[in-house]
Amino acid sequence: MTTSFSADRTDAYDATRRTARSSAVPVVPSRSSRRSAGVDQMVLDEAGFWGRRQGVNRANTLAHCQEWMERLGWLENFDRVGRGDETVERAGWMFSDSEIYKLLEAMAWELGRKDDDALGASFDALVARAAAAQDDDGYVSTAFGHPGLEPRYSDLAMGHELYNLGHLLQAAVAQLRSRGEHELVQMARRAADHVCREFGRGGREGICGHPEIEVALTEFGRATGEVRYIEQARLFIERRGHGSLAVRPLLSAEYFQDDVPVRDAESLRGHAVRALYLSAGAVDVAVENDDDELLDAVVRQWKRTVERRTYLTGGMGSRHQDEGFGADFELPADRAYCETCAGVASVMLAWRLYLASGEVQYADLIERTLFNVVATSPSDDGRTFFYANPLHQREAGEEASAGVNMRAEGGTRAPWFDVSCCPTNVARMLASLSAYVAAVDDDALVLMQYAAGELRLGGFALRVETRYPEEGRVRVHIESAPEKEATLRMRVPVWADGATVREPGAPARTVVTGWLDVRRIFTPGDVVELDFPLAPRFTWPHPRIDAVRGAVAVERGPLVLCIESTDLPAGVGIDDVRVDTAAEPRADGDGARVRVDILDPEPPASSCPPFGAPAHPTVRDEAEITLIPYHRWAERGPSTMRVFTPAADGTNTPTVEVALQP
Repeated sequence: MTTSFSADRTDAYDATRRTARSSAVPVVPSRSSRRSAGVDQMVLDEAGFWGRRQGVNRANTLAHCQEWMERLGWLENFDRVGRGDETVERAGWMFSDSEIYKLLEAMAWELGRKDDDALGASFDALVARAAAAQDDDGYVSTAFGHPGLEPRYSDLAMGHELYNLGHLLQAAVAQLRSRGEHELVQMARRAADHVCREFGRGGREGICGHPEIEVALTEFGRATGEVRYIEQARLFIERRGHGSLAVRPLLSAEYFQDDVPVRDAESLRGHAVRALYLSAGAVDVAVENDDDELLDAVVRQWKRTVERRTYLTGGMGSRHQDEGFGADFELPADRAYCETCAGVASVMLAWRLYLASGEVQYADLIERTLFNVVATSPSDDGRTFFYANPLHQREAGEEASAGVNMRAEGGTRAPWFDVSCCPTNVARMLASLSAYVAAVDDDALVLMQYAAGELRLGGFALRVETRYPEEGRVRVHIESAPEKEATLRMRVPVWADGATVREPGAPARTVVTGWLDVRRIFTPGDVVELDFPLAPRFTWPHPRIDAVRGAVAVERGPLVLCIESTDLPAGVGIDDVRVDTAAEPRADGDGARVRVDILDPEPPASSCPPFGAPAHPTVRDEAEITLIPYHRWAERGPSTMRVFTPAADGTNTPTVEVALQP
């Protein structure tokens, strides 16, 4: 498929670039009626759920990441290449360059939110060190192409050179849209030009083993108005799926999404982060080229993945070996990988699908993933992180050491990892989070997510008052609005049956889930009030999910809850508990309390242990126990935990089916 770019399309890119520069916006499709808020347009309250986390990210996480990169020599890699010294022993994996670029992206979004001389100086210093390592032709890498290193692009499958460059481009997008031209943007232009020369028509036919360059080239093209960057992204998308990458032992073409062309695939598969980044890039390319076939293919894959390959938390990836998707309904709770980076990538993909379609299902998944994956990873102080996010921890992890954690999983948050992609991904997600809260769609102001703060967008100035998700009331105070009739569009979450709205001068009324449009001439002082029911509810798994058949979870609003050993009676383990689903769960702060049967931990001896146990284990006691939000587990120290707990009656009667359905 070929695409020619008309003068009208170039004009559209110019208009998009001007619009984006008026606010710091991560994603700006040139062909969409929808545009997100800039990170400077939605100011989150520092005491709110997300405002507090965003503040900790700025105050602690950014410096924490930089300190670790310095300590481990990842920044020295750039210094050494910049000096022209031979590399004898390089620190970090070949993709460690990307962590510096993701940190720069997070810093740029933070500087777009609120200027800060010290943070700006750190940003400039990091950029200078990275730029010093760039070759004259635009190539930049500290793992290939220099004295003591393998030649450029000698390992496209696993070398991550284009992946790293993609994160450089995304950092430059954040800088360009937050604060304008900069040495980082110039560096990224040289790198993008190099990629187009090297891999464009008539150049190498290769692709990168880890997608990322596709989504980055497209957005950098939108930000700069350079159509050829978007065309190069399209070439990479079309080349994928033809088995061109060299396959490694224990891996497969599917791992790289190089087994089937993007247009022909039925579901996301292989390495989860790779699949999600690729799909996000494919959406961007499809939108820019008005390619409905490609967009429909991604939508088809997303729907099947959400229906059959996504955990209750929104987490994705059920296999540890390849950090990848399993088969349909292969969703074991204790072996869930659910990499934090996959959660970030899922939000990126769902956001692009919303901008392309305006459909509410994408915002629902974003909410689920933000509260139960992204918010789960960092500790309260923003200095330790989960890499993997299982839904069942059978053994308490060890106390996190002060050093590098060599394992992605372990049951406790760690300050840094041997492969430390997640802390910087969390940092850039939280720094840009305001952009995912609200959008404009023609003359409608759309509230996508609920967080306390002040918003100025689409001719509106308003204040959102809420303690969501601890409380279900959201009050939207109109401070100014367009003089003519306009629409305030609010999302009623898929789980919020029985929600009510009270419009100015009208009694409360019940509303259905989905989009709620309040259309009128708004005046300063108007208040629109939403009330979401937050009573805890049982959620049953699909009966084809073998690993948790007969078990039940509890949710409260957007929060998935869990049982943690810390809250069990002395001498009782999480495997000794069965939930009495005949008694409704009741609210307890932001968690719940449920009635449980406590089993005899020592079943009768069997001739064939661990099998041959009685069909009905002995119940030795009954109790009411506390469940906490999953995002808070292991905050009080190492523990065991589970989200799905066997039901006392042993049945799998879905009074509430899993809500991950588009």
